[in-house]
Amino acid sequence: MKIQVLGSGCATCKKLHEITQKAATEMGIKENVEYLTGSKGTQAIIEMGVMQSPVLAVNGEPVMTGFTPDIEKIKKAITTGMQTKGKASGCNCGGGC
Repeated sequence: MKIQVLGSGCATCKKLHEITQKAATEMGIKENVEYLTGSKGTQAIIEMGVMQSPVLAVNGEPVMTGFTPDIEKIKKAITTGMQTKGKASGCNCGGGC
């Protein structure tokens, strides 16, 4: 499994990365949460077809866009991404709609 936080490197992106790392640890996920910023992060966001940042992606698919300090929502987005691997989800909300 691959978990990524993509963004410009701003304070909001950094905070999402921190909270996502904590969420992954609490979920017992051993993989590191990758943090792509600057031109690499922006390019990855564009390639995913997302028009907002930061982006939380699981296995290369966006599961949440924008920022939330709610660790439970982040855990839900990660779980949704793990469950929908290889399936078209129809949206990028991470299960929030």
